[in-house]
Amino acid sequence: MNRRRSAAVIATAGALALSVLNAPAAQAKDTGIVVSDLVINNGKPIVVGTSRVVEPPVTFNIALPPGYGTDDPFRYSTDPFLYRGSLTQAADTGDSYIGLGGYTCYDVSAKKARCEGTLYIDPHPSREQVDSNSDATNWRIAVSLRLFKADEVTLVAQEFETRPGGVSLRRAAKLAVADATPEPVAKGKKVTLAGKLTRANWTTHKNGPYAGSTVALQFRAKNATTFKTLKKVTTNSAGALRTTVTASTDGFFRWVYLGNTTTGTATSGQDYIDVR
Repeated sequence: MNRRRSAAVIATAGALALSVLNAPAAQAKDTGIVVSDLVINNGKPIVVGTSRVVEPPVTFNIALPPGYGTDDPFRYSTDPFLYRGSLTQAADTGDSYIGLGGYTCYDVSAKKARCEGTLYIDPHPSREQVDSNSDATNWRIAVSLRLFKADEVTLVAQEFETRPGGVSLRRAAKLAVADATPEPVAKGKKVTLAGKLTRANWTTHKNGPYAGSTVALQFRAKNATTFKTLKKVTTNSAGALRTTVTASTDGFFRWVYLGNTTTGTATSGQDYIDVR
């Protein structure tokens, strides 16, 4: 495959201008561009916290219509994006829309290219991308397609293709280290394990306690290679975890949360217990 780079598109959050989404109806017609094999974040849920920008990978193939070629990448554009509600809502308000951060396309032939890039999700309140906990849900997938005249400015045709399925956007979770006490401990005596589960709150943009959640307490013996689940514990109203087990051998404790449809997974740091 010819890996000549045909286009490099660099953008900031919301790369697809909303004015483009709201283009005149006369220009909303079939472009003839075909986008295939569109994959976002390798088909996995996207987990977002309260401050760090997240850039999930995006890959897709494009095939161009007659009169257009990969040797002139500024005469066409293909922009996958995520949205909630309707396309009209995204265009009118600028909310419930997540666009590309940038992508690069590589020629496969004179008419086809393979593209790879990232989405751009910034939880900062000013971006208004994830500003409510209700945003932790399934987002729809669409692609903006455009063709331009030879001046590379005048819009010839534009369309928006929705895609089946969607992408799950989830709130990041965090587990405090599984704190074991007392240390050291006599063999056969009780060990108390404490911890706390929190998750991103996109309304306050801080982490808050996650109450009523089931978390696994796991243990790995000193010379073992894998962890085993000892028991399941439910967080209290403050997101706190507390339970006891019988000490039997030296090793490491940790907490593991498997997540759900609105919240990502989390694994705590490990705490070593010395059994004497």
